[in-house]
Amino acid sequence: MEYWTPASALVVAAHPDDIEFGCAGTVARWVSEGAHVTYALLTNGAAGSSDPNMTRQRLAELREAEQRAAAKALGVEQVEFLGHEDGLLEPSLEVRKQVVRLIRRVRPEVVVTTDPTTRYFADRYINHPDHRAAGEVTLAAVIPGSDTRLAYPELLEEGLEPVKLVGVWLMMNPEPNLVVDVGDFIDMKVESLRCHVSQLGDDPSEDVGFVYGMAEFSAAKEPFRYGEGFRVFRFDLPWRTPEPETQLSEA
Repeated sequence: MEYWTPASALVVAAHPDDIEFGCAGTVARWVSEGAHVTYALLTNGAAGSSDPNMTRQRLAELREAEQRAAAKALGVEQVEFLGHEDGLLEPSLEVRKQVVRLIRRVRPEVVVTTDPTTRYFADRYINHPDHRAAGEVTLAAVIPGSDTRLAYPELLEEGLEPVKLVGVWLMMNPEPNLVVDVGDFIDMKVESLRCHVSQLGDDPSEDVGFVYGMAEFSAAKEPFRYGEGFRVFRFDLPWRTPEPETQLSEA
């Protein structure tokens, strides 16, 4: 899959900071190349603390402010919060309709979300169920919800017509078909991540080191140092018929 910059993109993730860890370098590159990017966070992030003095309401407010600051650091001005409870996200029909409405309202060329099939990374990380649910519900909203006129007739009454996407990009995929060169934007990615003070704590060096390390790992087979990997689906390209295998004649 060849790299391209969409004119516009909607990034749908479960929690504040998911985008920063997953694809902020690519977002920074897109914005620098003229793309209009919108963020959508499905949960309020209210469960992400073990501080005995923290409350869910206060943390949700903090994380919304942190996410807005992280987006602004990359030039992203539009951030949507759907407000579902952190840790309890399900790919329900209700949430699917909300994401369909969002896609039709924003009308992006591409949608970026988490890969719902990724359950773990090697033996180091078990993927959060909210991440999987966010990807599952977003893909269900993409097809058939966003582009099929009669799928949600009530949305037509709201003036929200179907939208034909150019493609879908899945982050948190262990076997990407596209790795984006983010070498010129890796420091911006880290800067945006640093906005999530409630998650990084007083010493963010471990998380920052993880970001640089993962970017190097993603680009290990590429001619550049830092990358972000995606499973990309592009809908505007013509189908290519596979060439038949060469038949070996019998001696």
